[in-house]
Amino acid sequence: MNIQNDRLYAKSHEWIKFEDDGTATIGISDFAQHAMGGIVFVELPEIGDTLEIGKGFAEVESVKSVADIYAPVDGVVLEVNEELLDSPGLINEDPYGVWLVKLEKITEKGELLESAVYEQVIETVKH
Repeated sequence: MNIQNDRLYAKSHEWIKFEDDGTATIGISDFAQHAMGGIVFVELPEIGDTLEIGKGFAEVESVKSVADIYAPVDGVVLEVNEELLDSPGLINEDPYGVWLVKLEKITEKGELLESAVYEQVIETVKH
């Protein structure tokens, strides 16, 4: 399972990468996309929507299931990856290169995990 060291993770398998300009990018981990299988549909929030920690903000549908994607931080949607609306399978191809949303005005951070701790979380789920 691929885990990137340049971002933080939520126990619900989202990753978040904070940028120097105060924005953050959110996607789903390699573990999550692998568990879901082939992703066939993505529903994203609107620009300007406010996300709340732990609340679902997007939905990803695969050949196996439908999964809510949860906000790892509080913030306002600055940008959505509209490319995913036509090509949701891109998440399977590159889960760390393909993002769901970019946020601004981040006010609160949830319980975010360093990559090594997230790796331990995955190990407990796999067994």
